[in-house]
Amino acid sequence: MHKTLIARAIAIALLGAPLAASASEAELLARIEKLAAELDKVKAELMATKQKTDTLDKRVETQAATASAAQPAPAPASTPVAAATREDSGAPRTVVTGYGELNYNRPTKDASQAQADVRRAVIGIHHRFDDKTKLVSEFEWEHAVTSADDRGEVAVEQLYVERELNNGMRAKAGLFLIPSGLINTNHEPTAFYGVERNFVETAIIPSTWRELGVGLSGDLPNGLSWDAGVTTGFDLSKWDAASTEGRESPLGSIHQEGQLAKSRDLSVHGALNWRGVPGLLLGGSVFTGKAGHRTAGFQAQDARVTLWDLHARYTPGRWDLQGVYARGQISNVDALNLTLVGNPTLVPTSFYGWYAQAAYQLLKSGDYSLSPFLRYEKFNTARSTTTLPAGLGGDPAADEKVVTLGANLRVGEGVVVKADYQKFREDTTRDRLNLGVGFSF
Repeated sequence: MHKTLIARAIAIALLGAPLAASASEAELLARIEKLAAELDKVKAELMATKQKTDTLDKRVETQAATASAAQPAPAPASTPVAAATREDSGAPRTVVTGYGELNYNRPTKDASQAQADVRRAVIGIHHRFDDKTKLVSEFEWEHAVTSADDRGEVAVEQLYVERELNNGMRAKAGLFLIPSGLINTNHEPTAFYGVERNFVETAIIPSTWRELGVGLSGDLPNGLSWDAGVTTGFDLSKWDAASTEGRESPLGSIHQEGQLAKSRDLSVHGALNWRGVPGLLLGGSVFTGKAGHRTAGFQAQDARVTLWDLHARYTPGRWDLQGVYARGQISNVDALNLTLVGNPTLVPTSFYGWYAQAAYQLLKSGDYSLSPFLRYEKFNTARSTTTLPAGLGGDPAADEKVVTLGANLRVGEGVVVKADYQKFREDTTRDRLNLGVGFSF
């Protein structure tokens, strides 16, 4: 607008100059007066335009101030607001995760024992307080219904705070998973093959195994990562020699899960994993600690539990090859076992297991991928026991051998449909067909 008015004034002045050279003085004066009038008009229009611009600027400033005053004050950084958006990066401060399994098991020798089960449903809440500090929590429900008369269970699976340190390490405190084997820290149904978790990483390495304590971890440039920590351990005074629970999983029957955990004797653990070659993982772990806790009247005050494992995974192309060897021992339990003579389940002094597994992505079409797999495992939950006089029990158990043949059908990124058949060498009554659906997000 300003430029248009100024151009008009200049045009008038230029047109007036040549006319003045040939016109009379009266005509020239008349034209000068007319030009002056035109200039006054231009000035008036410029002033009006400036006033409109000033009014508009003030109106915009007023609206901006009003909108700013109407906005609520930002919440403190420590206030947990679900799904709130971080102003600095746009990433959510709080994220809800979860996974679940619905399984069907049908023994081939006795179909009357077939059962369907909501094996577990887990909800996780992860909250980031700032760029370096986060909370990890998971809450699990097993077998659909939990009450005094049902077999269901509700448990806090994880609950810890982790802080990234300036030297590249991470420190955490709370209830967290022990880095043992391949699936204890990565146990979602979309992360393993087969309807049920393998026996080595359930009977020998208890699943999901968590402890209360503090830990440190870090990654090195050469592909090596490490974990170490001091935590609660096992409570051997929980051993029930009259049941078969200890025969199913020695450590699973005496783990404390962060529930009023006895802490007179603490345990330590360490783990190393190497990923220096694409697709290859090599690692191992060890966990050890006393399990007597100076319990009054207990016959195994100096009992110690030690568990170690070696594991490997290689994923060249469409192949997925895995293997785990785990071995545990419970020492200084001879006096305790003498008091348990006559019961079906004495405390084993050693137990072990290993498996080898191969899977191949046979088909991939759109969001679907089909991966058949074959797993062979051998394990023994009572490889050796206290030496007792003949006839008093305590005999070692036989090695169980299981072949599992099946397939995983992945649907998108978060859903898997599974089917497999398991053949047992020793206890053939356990042969079964398994079907399952799992998800994770």
